[in-house]
Amino acid sequence: MQYQISGKQIDIGEALQTHVKDELNAAVKKYAERPTDANVVFSRNAHEYVCEATVHLSTGLTAQAKAHATEIYAAFDSCCNKMEKQLRRYKRRLKDHHRDRAEPVELMQASSYILAASGHDEEAEPETLQPMIIAEMETQIPSISVGEAVMQMELSGSDVLVFRNEKTGKINVVHTRGDGNVGWIDP
Repeated sequence: MQYQISGKQIDIGEALQTHVKDELNAAVKKYAERPTDANVVFSRNAHEYVCEATVHLSTGLTAQAKAHATEIYAAFDSCCNKMEKQLRRYKRRLKDHHRDRAEPVELMQASSYILAASGHDEEAEPETLQPMIIAEMETQIPSISVGEAVMQMELSGSDVLVFRNEKTGKINVVHTRGDGNVGWIDP
């Protein structure tokens, strides 16, 4: 597994990098057969350290975890425990997903944009109805089943996931509804 361990405006020493590699490798190997890469980012928020970890699995799924603590090692350990708990919950489904799929998940490239929030000043008239684009990024849209999409959305901790439905070949969306259920949009 390839690791990218970095710090946002803080120095990450060799001892911490070795600790991250050993612990994360042990946690992920228990539940995922072939993890491909891991990205761990440390940052500081006032007096707390923040650890964010993302692990990409060979099945095309991505697991994410985030934790805060007053010490950097404690922040990572908490994040690693959350990642392990997530993968443990989905172990059976991950194995079933991997067994049913003969080939890796097909990914489609797409553009992703971040738009500026509209001003809260109701007196001012906007110059144009077109939103201002703040950032443009590339993203990947997986070709997976609806069940796999729901699992991926829950693993990543996001509220919405855009995917290409394997059965129909159309772009679909799953999202977390306000009532706690999962919604599925199939055009």
